[in-house]
Amino acid sequence: MMKRIQNRRDQEPLTPVQRTIFEFAHVFAGSAIVAVAFNIFLLPNQIASGGVAGISTIIYNVFYFEPAYTQWALNVPLFIAGVLLLGGSLRGSILYGTKTLAGTLFLPFVVYLTRHMEPATMDPLLAAIFGGIGVGLGLGIVFRSNSSTGGTDLAAQIINKYTGLTLGGCVFIMDGLVVALSAAVFGFEFALYALIGLFTTGKTIDMVQVGFGYSKMVIIISKYEEELKQGLLTKVDRGVTKLAGYGGYTNHERPVLMCVVSRNEVTKLKRLVQTIDPEAFVVVSNASEVLGEGFKKK
Repeated sequence: MMKRIQNRRDQEPLTPVQRTIFEFAHVFAGSAIVAVAFNIFLLPNQIASGGVAGISTIIYNVFYFEPAYTQWALNVPLFIAGVLLLGGSLRGSILYGTKTLAGTLFLPFVVYLTRHMEPATMDPLLAAIFGGIGVGLGLGIVFRSNSSTGGTDLAAQIINKYTGLTLGGCVFIMDGLVVALSAAVFGFEFALYALIGLFTTGKTIDMVQVGFGYSKMVIIISKYEEELKQGLLTKVDRGVTKLAGYGGYTNHERPVLMCVVSRNEVTKLKRLVQTIDPEAFVVVSNASEVLGEGFKKK
């Protein structure tokens, strides 16, 4: 019970002003991480793994044009087009549009400030992997603030609105065109490195979005549901939900208990079930993100 009281104290909701400040801090921090990863991993190794950053990498290596200028030159018109063409998606949410504009302008600014940083590695494979992790980490932080850094994401949204293609398909087309262009400029091998970077970025964004601490969802079917329910509430100190289930063969009612626990509580839960009902049917599965009392609020 003390755990639940402490969780309530630790998870007091933020005021609207505090939340706005917190989200803008995420936008700036995430954009800075993306910019640094771009300069120390992707740009020096000619890895154009999609997006405006990938286009700026290609232009820099062909025409020696400063990547930050290219990113500004592409991002700002795309943002304006997004405001005019997407309507409700940007203009309908002033805060979202403002945060997106902040990311759109700030990311190239940090790219420019950090342009003289030494490359972390000149191994293309390592650069693709760790550059993808860095970009994914930064974008994941930005996305958690319900924002964006603009760029080809906005272009994909525009195409989605006027063509009927899925948003995922539009993003794939945009990034695919950049990778194909990198193959024409740098060679097929570097396009493969770009694909590795793109894949790593996507996986890292997913990890940041859903969190690193996987919880476990447990389904228990037992004729001793009342004893198990009390044990889960008092000994494991987790809430439990009683569901109505029916046997597929007998069609008899079979109460089902559902409980979500942290990974380090799974052993305690299994021991409890084994003690009360060794014949209980138990299913343990991953719950990548859990919101609510005893877990995170956002």
